[in-house]
Amino acid sequence: MRTLISTAFVSLDGKLDPTGGDPGLHDTQWTFKTVEFLPEAYELKGREQEAAGALLLGRRSYQLFAPAWPGMAEFARYKTLPKYVVSTTLEEDDLVDDWGETTILRSLEQVATLKETDGDPLLVHGSATLNRALQEAGLIDRYHLLVFPVLLGAGKSLFSDADITAQRLRLLEHQVYANGIQKQVLDVLR
Repeated sequence: MRTLISTAFVSLDGKLDPTGGDPGLHDTQWTFKTVEFLPEAYELKGREQEAAGALLLGRRSYQLFAPAWPGMAEFARYKTLPKYVVSTTLEEDDLVDDWGETTILRSLEQVATLKETDGDPLLVHGSATLNRALQEAGLIDRYHLLVFPVLLGAGKSLFSDADITAQRLRLLEHQVYANGIQKQVLDVLR
């Protein structure tokens, strides 16, 4: 069985940084604007990339990442990994040609079936709507969070606001960096 890991840059109030920006928000693309860049604060991202068995993305995140990540040296390993896009509207013709094997999944049931296969972890990057649906369905096994010392108020939340049973978490790793970013690696307890 695969581990499904939600990995995100989040504000202290749980908002995701909209990759590519969001014209509806006055503060957008805030991750690198709000704190001093310290390479050591991002070491988790390198470990994730090496350990990943596949990427799992929502449609919007796929459409933002697919034009950029295939040519970026820092995401070279992701090009070789299978990618799964959860979408009811995306078609095969919408997929990019230069980012390796990509499969469209039409439901959370298909995600659950994918989790049952053998292999290294499935990483979910960005994908606010997908993350909330996965949380509500009890499919997320671990969170890799880089929590930025900023409060945004508006924006897309990583976490569901549905009235669901409390999900207990176990802290596996925690570190605070000089720029105020907190690394939190948490397992979902079942």
